[in-house]
Amino acid sequence: MMNATSSRGCRSMCVRPPKILGTFMCEVSARRRGCKHHNRGMQGRFVLAIFGPTASGKTAVAEELTSRLPAEVISADSMQVYQGLPILTNQPATPTRLVGIWDLAHEASVAEYQQRAHEAIDEVLAAGRTPIVAGGTGLYLRAALSSLELPPPPRPGQREHWQRLYETVGAERAHELLAERDPAAAASVHPNDQRRVVRALELTDAGRSLRAPGDRLWSADTRHPTVVVGLDLPLEQLLGRIEHRTRVMFEAGVEEEVARALSGPISTTARKAMGLEDVATLPRDQAIEALNLRTRRYAAYQRKWLRRMPGLVSVAADRPPREVADEILEVVRARQFLPARRGRAADT
Repeated sequence: MMNATSSRGCRSMCVRPPKILGTFMCEVSARRRGCKHHNRGMQGRFVLAIFGPTASGKTAVAEELTSRLPAEVISADSMQVYQGLPILTNQPATPTRLVGIWDLAHEASVAEYQQRAHEAIDEVLAAGRTPIVAGGTGLYLRAALSSLELPPPPRPGQREHWQRLYETVGAERAHELLAERDPAAAASVHPNDQRRVVRALELTDAGRSLRAPGDRLWSADTRHPTVVVGLDLPLEQLLGRIEHRTRVMFEAGVEEEVARALSGPISTTARKAMGLEDVATLPRDQAIEALNLRTRRYAAYQRKWLRRMPGLVSVAADRPPREVADEILEVVRARQFLPARRGRAADT
């Protein structure tokens, strides 16, 4: 597995970019494999992806970049796809594609998101603009950039059937049933991981496996020439941002928002919005503490994704968004997707 690479010293990459930075864009291997996207990329058609833990400043950086480039932002967030929870899911205030596209009763899936993301990216490219795919859901980002072989979403009522079975017979018996139907999947899933056990059982109904052979989740291939940057900042500063954002959410009325959301139909996937149950059921002080804890754990998980993404260029995010955008543009120029910089006017 390739490690994340810092963009410090990126000026030297303009001469001879290190191979690790090219894997995600298929530049380095283009001459060997005859990559069909390589020549188009050199003419300026490319996708810019921004990944980072929650509260790392992805939205602000993406908005800063749209002021420098003819670009549109496309969200890669599994919960921002829903309407009705803009505060809880921290939806951007500026127009962003694939934000609020489904009502809360909709059962979202990675496969359905991937189709919508591919359409959005292709539309932006066809209009002569740069798609900026920004988000903190690693699987959604990979689905947007690549052509993952994903199973179809479950049929109506199928997930509920397996969830009821799991809750009725218990974790051990449900896991035994999975072992009978798909031993490989059962070996990779703990009985107490209800979500994954239920998903694995769903897939057996479709003749698929949670542990499909040839899983290419970490493949370096992308549909278009792509630059992927990861926003990173010291843990202490990240935790401070998380706590600040949680306070702002409650000041903005997240409790009332959650109450409205739960007063109507809501899907099992929408119910997974982080903090939904905490805000709905706990006193404010306890809800704030619980949401902070959940968000910190999620951020730690996202930081692991930063280290696992092939060819990701790590950019320090402990500074103003304009400075972060400056460095990202230098990375893009090193890829020859943008002309060489000639003073500040080149960015405006």
